Amino acid sequence: MKMYVGNMPFSMNETELRELFEKHGTVDSVNIITDRDTGRPRGFGFVEMSDDQAARDAMGALDNAMVGGRNLKVNEARPRNNDRGGGGDRGGGGGRW
Repeated sequence: MKMYVGNMPFSMNETELRELFEKHGTVDSVNIITDRDTGRPRGFGFVEMSDDQAARDAMGALDNAMVGGRNLKVNEARPRNNDRGGGGDRGGGGGRW
C-alpha cells in the first residue's frame, strides 16, 4: 500500500521518515517530494509498505502524530491524475486573419 504523508517538517529526510514507519512493519520505499527548482523538500512524500495491515497500523498510529513540531497527515495515496487541465486553443493564431 502506498501512503501519502503530508505536513512533514521540512528538515525531515528519507532515512528519518523510513525509521518512523518501520516501527510498524517493513517499508518498501520512501520518497520525499522536492521542489524541482530549489531542491528543497515540499513538506510531503510517499511511503510504500507491501503488508496492507502494517500500512493500516502505521496510518492509524502516525496520522495526526506530532513530529518536529508538526502534525503529520497520513492516508492512503490516491492514484495520480494525469489530466493537467489547460486545454484551449494552443495554435497561437487568436482567430486573426
